[in-house]
Amino acid sequence: MTERSSADQGGIPEIRYVGVSTKMYMGYRDCLDWLDRILHEVDSRPALAAGRVVPFVIPSFPVIPAAGSVLAGSPLLLGAQNCGWADGPWTGEVSPSQLAELGVAIVEIGHAERRRHFGEDSAMIARKVRAADDAGITPLLCVGEDTRHGTTGNVTDQAAAFLHQQISDAVGGDWALATRLVIAYEPVWAIGEAEPAGAGYVAAVVRSLRTLLAAHSHEAGSALGELPVMYGGSAKPGLLPALDGVSGLFLGRFAHDAANFGKVLDEALSMTALSKAHQGTWPA
Repeated sequence: MTERSSADQGGIPEIRYVGVSTKMYMGYRDCLDWLDRILHEVDSRPALAAGRVVPFVIPSFPVIPAAGSVLAGSPLLLGAQNCGWADGPWTGEVSPSQLAELGVAIVEIGHAERRRHFGEDSAMIARKVRAADDAGITPLLCVGEDTRHGTTGNVTDQAAAFLHQQISDAVGGDWALATRLVIAYEPVWAIGEAEPAGAGYVAAVVRSLRTLLAAHSHEAGSALGELPVMYGGSAKPGLLPALDGVSGLFLGRFAHDAANFGKVLDEALSMTALSKAHQGTWPA
């Protein structure tokens, strides 16, 4: 995953990401059966081969080796839900180097459940981000505020400042490293709820975050304000077209029905087609 999202004149990312994590909801065989259905949704959309929509799936650790074989040659990228920070004497951990051997292209780091229930702090997350990057795996850095205090104005600026600090902590102030991240913005208060965060709220937070990130572009050596920022947290079909400036959706239980994954892929493909029509041609 080396290609990065950029923004056109309307502020809409040209490249969109559509991913799903199974967490621990499925058994081994059920997950492989589900993966076959997800793969069918991807394979039935040949437009994905253009690379303007990047689909990925993140099963539980035991499924990864078999999933790698299933996905070989497909545009559907394989991810992992977590990683350790090194090889060596770390009982029960899975190192990024091992994940890379298994074909993992992207790894979740810093999910709210890991922070809350497993005590992962900023220092640990930073070590994992660096280790994943060193192994050639894209860190999917999960960030999000714990509590919703309002919907507009300074509230969204405060949320963006919190996310910016989480990103800064995760890269240890190395903004060049930040250019190799994909960000999953998941407001903690929206995870597992019946409805996602409001589209206007999400767009405002992401817009403010991009402004904060852009201030580090000189340090990063690239336009950091164009970093891919996905939305997750009860995400489902129908949401992506309403999220101005957001780079894609990170889905959860709504994509247990593979058809919903396909619907979001269609939305993303339609949006990239509109972007192409607006520009006239794809950039070289």
